Amino acid sequence: MPLRRLALAAAPVLLLAAPAAAAAPLPLPPGPGAGDHLTVTVTDSGRQDGRYELYCHPAHGTVRDPKGACAQLDEQTRWGKDPFAPVPPGANCTMIYGGPDHAHVSGTWAGRPVDTGFSRTNGCEIARWNKFSRLLGDPPRPSGK
Repeated sequence: MPLRRLALAAAPVLLLAAPAAAAAPLPLPPGPGAGDHLTVTVTDSGRQDGRYELYCHPAHGTVRDPKGACAQLDEQTRWGKDPFAPVPPGANCTMIYGGPDHAHVSGTWAGRPVDTGFSRTNGCEIARWNKFSRLLGDPPRPSGK
């Protein structure tokens, strides 16, 4: 069968198949809230030690301010960037001690696994903690100031 006849014979089949394929919905990737769940363990803070849960989209959980924590995390979430990335090795950090507070965060955020620690041992770590203050808790305020 010549190529031209083959193409003409196949055309009606392709036309009939196209609407069926177009009607079938394509699977969508998980939405921004699919699986957004974090477990936070705070230690050595002296006032808010414990284990807390956060779920987002919709916001709920046992952290102090679930809506605020989810909003703060959403603001920092960018495609291709890890909002929970540690301070880069060799970063120039001020040698300011922010206290003995430690936290560990694990779970899933924006479809990616999270397993990271936080401390307040220098200026870089303090700034990183403050980026997640609604999740980890605000640092204590010095008394008398």
